[in-house]
Amino acid sequence: MPPPAPLFLSLASTPPPALMPVHHPRAPQSLTLVPPVASSRKAAAVPACPVASPRHSDYFDPRAPPPPRGDGGYGRPPNGAQDGRVFTSYSIYKGKAALSFDPRPPLFVPLDSGAYKVAKEGFVLLQFAPAVATRQYDWTRKQVFSLSVWEIGTLLTLGPTDSCEFFHDPFKGRRLI
Repeated sequence: MPPPAPLFLSLASTPPPALMPVHHPRAPQSLTLVPPVASSRKAAAVPACPVASPRHSDYFDPRAPPPPRGDGGYGRPPNGAQDGRVFTSYSIYKGKAALSFDPRPPLFVPLDSGAYKVAKEGFVLLQFAPAVATRQYDWTRKQVFSLSVWEIGTLLTLGPTDSCEFFHDPFKGRRLI
């Protein structure tokens, strides 16, 4: 049995709301899903999304670089300013230990050309704290390490029986003698 044909979204064309009179007698059109009709004739090319315009330059200039940011690093806005992105921590508390995930975004620096360069890659800071009693954790004895973007990608691609190992050198190849 062949799979069912995909459904396309079909919208009636109405004038923009600002141009419609307030006392317009027609109710707004509803959305209808219409399956494509199989035809022996070659159909005209249908855009991937018939509702959205293939030209989006009316809304923003895709070539324009984002405005420079005056933050101190790791994507955080300066004091008093707000940014659209939020990188929040997430903690898991269990009987033997607690685990805290703290995502850190990459650090970008502007170039003379107006483009941006990644100065420091983003990472996820993992903190493990042992339990000392019921619902009490000793955060002074915590274990801390970070996972890079590539390591997180490796973990996400693991299957149920796969395994992987990461080597984290605290001295980054330097000898402490």
